[in-house]
Amino acid sequence: MSARTLAISGVTASVVFVGALIAIVVSLYLSEPRTGPFDTQFSLVDDRGNDVDQSIFRGHPALVYFGYTHCPEACPTTLYEVADWLTTLGDQGRALKAYFFSIDPERDTREVMHEYVSAFSSRITGITGAPEEMKKVSNGWFIHAEKLPSEDGNYHMSHTVSLLLIGADGRLKGLIPYGADRDEALAKIRDVLLRGGV
Repeated sequence: MSARTLAISGVTASVVFVGALIAIVVSLYLSEPRTGPFDTQFSLVDDRGNDVDQSIFRGHPALVYFGYTHCPEACPTTLYEVADWLTTLGDQGRALKAYFFSIDPERDTREVMHEYVSAFSSRITGITGAPEEMKKVSNGWFIHAEKLPSEDGNYHMSHTVSLLLIGADGRLKGLIPYGADRDEALAKIRDVLLRGGV
């Protein structure tokens, strides 16, 4: 094997190693809950017309999801699951709140959000507002949200599909990944948010 081939092999191996190391670090960072409370100030409105600010994340445990009403699959599926979890938890989950934050406030007006979330459960609160204010919240929770053009000249949104488990202290306690097993999701909500984990 020539010196040149060895050098190329060495550089390639180094690049692959560094890339894998970065991927592992990023994966670990995203899988671990943030230890600090949400501290970004914002001013939004819920689907019933009530003003909403950063205090919404304190005082009660909450299931928080970022999505949009034009979402073809992940958002309606997740809201359907949230509605089911709330019903299943019954009195045990009475203190639990559920919030659906729009990442597409240009189309998701208060009225649109109200009709959308009401179709799933009266216990899910839709939240929308000015795009710059919505961005503050999604950035504050490290939520990915990006507008992508579609073939019909419109657009769709690429976004984080995990659901956030927020404690009454305003801290992220964990995540429920999209497509999680129902029993596992319910057990996690009980263990993390409803049994002293708030």
